[in-house]
This record gives sequence, structure tokens and C-alpha cells, in this order.
Amino acid sequence: MATAPPSSLPTVPAQRLVGLPPVVSDRTVVLVLGSFPGTASLRAGQYYAHPQNHFWRILQALWPRHPLPGAEHYDQRCAWLLARGLGLWDVYASCERVGSLDTRIRNAQVNDFASLRVRCPRLAAIAHNGGESFRHARSTALLGVPVERLPSTSPANASWSFERKLTAWAELLARHGLV
Repeated sequence: MATAPPSSLPTVPAQRLVGLPPVVSDRTVVLVLGSFPGTASLRAGQYYAHPQNHFWRILQALWPRHPLPGAEHYDQRCAWLLARGLGLWDVYASCERVGSLDTRIRNAQVNDFASLRVRCPRLAAIAHNGGESFRHARSTALLGVPVERLPSTSPANASWSFERKLTAWAELLARHGLV
């Protein structure tokens, strides 16, 4: 059976996707920046909604005396984060992508980080969740706070065990007084 040459295989056109709004407040001390929400997160309208993503599990392990609200109570999860000085956003406001992998991101528009100084007067650090996000460290460094790279909590980052990710996240949050 003959197969078509790669150039003639049908391709799925990339859609223009719009990210989620920031989860920040005047109490935000550390802002975690992902790259762009995956398909499950966009569908749910929630950061880190993929059940295999370690983000929420890591934070619950770091704050065991404060029960994490269930995924069905996303607004309560956001309040839970903000009460502990943590904020969430992504480096990209929009992009074209098929699937969820960062390697498939094309024509991305970067978020307006300058607006964070007014919204987050206590901001002390930016924590990039993974390599694609960290590619924008020079832009986020313009906020005048330390910029650090964390191992991605994504299930695609299988080379890091949960325990190794937890240790890295614990060290960064401890440096900023959040654990």
C-alpha cells in the first residue's frame, strides 16, 4: 500500500486561541507564568485543568493544612491561591496551536506584563512554569523582580518525577516566604 508524500498529507489548520485571564490580586507575591493553557484547560476555562498535571497536587502538598477546594470549585481554588500570595497567568495572550503541546504554538502574542506592577504591588518574583514560558524571562525581568525557572508541572514533563518537581517548587516558594 503506497502512502502519500508528507507534503500532500492533509493537515489540520491551527486555530487562533485566546488564553485565560490572570488570577492575581494586590496580595500576589509570586506570579507563576505558564506558556499557554492546554486544550483541557481552555475547555474548562481553568488553569491546570488536565487531571495529570501536577500543579494543584504540588500546591496541596506544600500547604497541607489548607485543604484545596475540588476542581468543581475553581473560583474557590483561585481564592485559595491568592490567599497564600500566589498568582497565575501565562506568557501568551493568544496563539495558533493544534493540540496542547508547547512545541505546536505558532504566531503567539505575549501578554502585557507591565500592567502587573499596578495590580500586584507586593510582587516579589516571577516563576516560569517550564521552558517555553522561561523563553520570555527577559521580558518578565523588566518588572524588576527576580525571575526563576521551575520544572513544568505538565504531564509532558515525564523526565521529572513528582517528588523532584515538588522539591523545586518548595524551594522557590520558601525563598519568598510562601511555605
